Amino acid sequence: MAKRSQKARKAKSQVDDFVVVTMAADAEQAREYQTLLKNNDIPATIREQDQESLEGDGIAVMVPEEYIDEAHVVIESQDAYDDFYDFAMEEDEDGDDFDSDVFGDDF
Repeated sequence: MAKRSQKARKAKSQVDDFVVVTMAADAEQAREYQTLLKNNDIPATIREQDQESLEGDGIAVMVPEEYIDEAHVVIESQDAYDDFYDFAMEEDEDGDDFDSDVFGDDF
């Protein structure tokens, strides 16, 4: 039984070495961030925050402290990539097609 408590303490200390890199709005977004980080060789875990937490509601995406800077870069790069394609899709939905101005009635 002593081994079990040592194992539990070791697991808790390993998670305690993790820091929050971002807060996700829902479990699906948290899993996407976790997968993105793991695909970039960054260990990641997720932890749902309770109502009384000082960090607020949501799901924390956590990485070891030594990976925090790299994790921020990976997440910010992905968010910028997503924003770019969201913007491009909005333009197409509005009917503002890139080619429409180039090939006007004058030709």
